[in-house]
Amino acid sequence: MEGIGEDNDTSVEAHPNGINSFSNRSIALALSGFICILTETLPAGLLLPMSDSLAISEGRVGQLITVFAIGSVLTAMPLTALTQTWSRKPLLLACIAGFLLFNSITAIATNYTVLLIARFLVGVVAGVLWGIVAIYARRLVPYELKGRAMAVAMMGTPLALALGVPIGTFFGNLVGWRFIFAAISVIAAGLLIWMSLNMPNFEGQPVGQRTTLKQVLLLPGVRSVLFVTFTWMLAHNILYSYIGPYLTLGGLEARVDVMLFIFGVTTIIGLFLVGVLIDRHLRILVLSSLTIFALAALLFGLYTTTPILIGISMGLWGLTFGVAPTLLQTAIADVGQASANVAQSMLVTAWNSGIGIAGIIGALLLNDYGAASFAWVMLVLILGALVVSGAASKAGFSK
Repeated sequence: MEGIGEDNDTSVEAHPNGINSFSNRSIALALSGFICILTETLPAGLLLPMSDSLAISEGRVGQLITVFAIGSVLTAMPLTALTQTWSRKPLLLACIAGFLLFNSITAIATNYTVLLIARFLVGVVAGVLWGIVAIYARRLVPYELKGRAMAVAMMGTPLALALGVPIGTFFGNLVGWRFIFAAISVIAAGLLIWMSLNMPNFEGQPVGQRTTLKQVLLLPGVRSVLFVTFTWMLAHNILYSYIGPYLTLGGLEARVDVMLFIFGVTTIIGLFLVGVLIDRHLRILVLSSLTIFALAALLFGLYTTTPILIGISMGLWGLTFGVAPTLLQTAIADVGQASANVAQSMLVTAWNSGIGIAGIIGALLLNDYGAASFAWVMLVLILGALVVSGAASKAGFSK
């Protein structure tokens, strides 16, 4: 079934320049995801220097991640519904231009309120971008390769976590966090030029085929995928948003960049595995990833002061998170059927709701119970996601 976000072409050769063109364009899509994830998560790695520079608490810096998520949560679904009929390329370029603008503002802002506004608006841009990236990737290849194409396009996420965040954290401590956000703007400017010259355009959804949010929400499997997405991201970001304070428990406050590098490298390994297996074993990959994440959370809780076991836990955690975007976006596209674009916007909302609420819950846990409490809350949440995904064998995570 073809419709929102799907293309009627059955072969990559239906697009100009065939396989080579797809490879170049997939790199561009991955780079857009790289920019998005880097923009979203850098405050976690730069929590301490941003706190010192702005003379605000670590918890208030953490809210820069929260407000980013809120921007996506509040606007992803209505903006996606509003733009269903728009041509895809102009919308994609507008998103990249948004990253250029709002990261530039972040780099020069000295007022906390201005930073919050810029972070909210760039979160709005991110909410729209994720649905576009996923759909572009699926429309560039034949049906049987859609999951693998999604994995290629999602490479930007683990690369940002493996290289972007730890390198950004290192140089942010060395030359200042403002320089890092300015560098992201420069990357966005280059990508904007390349995409404007080389990215193909796809038509939006015909007016007569528009679907409502309620219709999509009632499709079999959609609610299960959204619940798993929300709890997975909530569990993940309770720790990730405040990784600095947690690592101080094990005397690793000077090794945040190293720990994030371990996390990031294993996300790449995870994404490679999912790219090979996803088109045949989506369900097994989801259940395995959640189980390994639960094990990592348990280790984080039991060994908060043991650096080597913290490092192992970071690796397991990264392995599971690296596969999450591709698994969840593929699952929602499958159950969304002809309404894949609207379903993707719901996934973005669930994803960023988890991130936003995690920022708030993490701050409360940090202030009232300390960073050691993160792991146990994570474990309960991820076990809930594992139960729901296990039960969704007929629709949601069925193949």
